[in-house]
Amino acid sequence: MRARNSILMAAMALALTAGRPALSARAESIVRYGISMADIPLTTGQPDRGAGAYQFTAYTIYDPLVAWEMDVADRPGKLVPGLATEWKVDDTDKTKWRFTLRKGVKFHDGSDFNADAVIWNLDKVLNDKAPQFDKRQSAQVKTRLPSVASYAKIDDSTIEITTKTVDSFFPYQMLWFLVSSPAQYEKLGRDWDKFASQPSGTGPFKLTKLVPRELAELTRNPDYWDKKRLAKVDKMILIPMPEALTRTNALLAGQVDLIETPAPDAVPQLKAAGMKIVDNVTPHVWNYHLSVLPGSPWTDIRLRKALNLAIDRDAVVALMNGLAKPAKGQVDPSSPWFGKPTFELKYDLAAAKKLVEEAGYSKDKPLKTTFIIAQGGTGQMLSLPMNEFLQQSFKEIGIDVDFKVVELETLYTHWRKGAADEMNAGITANNIAYVTSDPLYAIVRFFHSGQVAPVGVNWGGYKNPKVDALIDEAKQTFDPAKQDALLAQAHALIVDDAALVWVVHDTNPHALSPKVKTFVQAQHWFQDLTQIGLE
Repeated sequence: MRARNSILMAAMALALTAGRPALSARAESIVRYGISMADIPLTTGQPDRGAGAYQFTAYTIYDPLVAWEMDVADRPGKLVPGLATEWKVDDTDKTKWRFTLRKGVKFHDGSDFNADAVIWNLDKVLNDKAPQFDKRQSAQVKTRLPSVASYAKIDDSTIEITTKTVDSFFPYQMLWFLVSSPAQYEKLGRDWDKFASQPSGTGPFKLTKLVPRELAELTRNPDYWDKKRLAKVDKMILIPMPEALTRTNALLAGQVDLIETPAPDAVPQLKAAGMKIVDNVTPHVWNYHLSVLPGSPWTDIRLRKALNLAIDRDAVVALMNGLAKPAKGQVDPSSPWFGKPTFELKYDLAAAKKLVEEAGYSKDKPLKTTFIIAQGGTGQMLSLPMNEFLQQSFKEIGIDVDFKVVELETLYTHWRKGAADEMNAGITANNIAYVTSDPLYAIVRFFHSGQVAPVGVNWGGYKNPKVDALIDEAKQTFDPAKQDALLAQAHALIVDDAALVWVVHDTNPHALSPKVKTFVQAQHWFQDLTQIGLE
């Protein structure tokens, strides 16, 4: 802990030095951001450390072909053009999608963005025979692109991607695919480790300094192609601070200008000190993803339902000082995909105990099992306090859960491998919190049997032929109303199966110092750091 604190103090000292006015006509505007990760996410193009990392080293340095609307807070965003100005499915063959690429875009190194660069980047993560293939980047994005069968250049400003089957939700997959500079990779001797410290994308920031586990300095790109998204500050300094109390104290001491996920019990103190707490509706659910493979206790639906009924979700919200919302399923009841499940997620200790007893267990003869969880990290809320609270809740009904506590990226590795992998021997649930912003991320990738890991991230091997049929039909139609109706039916079945243990929905709270005057919190785990300003 002493070494960790020394690292943080060194990082903050560097950040404070950077923040002092320069002897020039105009001092640089610098924002210091305390983030909840233990390290700076991967900077080569596809970030590690989960969906929460995309706001830090993905949508800052790079751009996707299909982007997400992140500059609105009062409604959910939508798909918008990124490096592709349009995309459309072939009317005669709906497995083929054509992307028209934006012309005149340059990478940070001055080289041209074009179809060759897109194909090169697809090979980088999907073709293990390509010389530029990067195993680390591929591991982050391959399961996010499960529908891709093949791809080809049509001309300098057009590419075509063929999907394995008709998939009307395919454009949502392209949100996660970022484009790095092939020219910079060649210039650096085809070395991804060197590229990490000297990356080149097309994004609104350039990475100008990287000190692993200490800081990343992002500098405004004045030549960015989207003039509506030019950064409002000259520099953004990201400082990893995985402990909530450390982040909170750093903000109170003026060592950083904003933080994510403040310590909930310190919110009154933060407000009294003039800090602003910002949160929003966030399509994100904190859950336990259960293994239903042979040998797992969770093949018994009574035990799965018992776990869901043992949780006092209002008490969890209180633990978060109100910065959460009780979950009723994978998505919120306000979602068009919620449907009409018959199993209600509520706190009913007597019913939970009865189900456990029917399954052959009790407090005197408890079921003993192991869950894998993270120490913390973006999206995991207050990982350890929440898990410890739930551990006691489960103990009350005769289920003794032991935790294997790991660093967040290690948890993601276990998650991508799937419950059947030998890496997860003896583990019956994982605790990755899930983005639920679109059909692919809310339903398809977790509950379709064709997405069982390692193909996708149906971690626990859940299979329900009725759910599969509904998802398949939804993917075949391009009518949004029909898609919503089919997904609602699928979600109702998933909740009735108690496929996961759903706890709360995050509100993604941030705390801002009075110096920060502009901040737009989108209703997503994607956030746009260009919107943060001191003006």
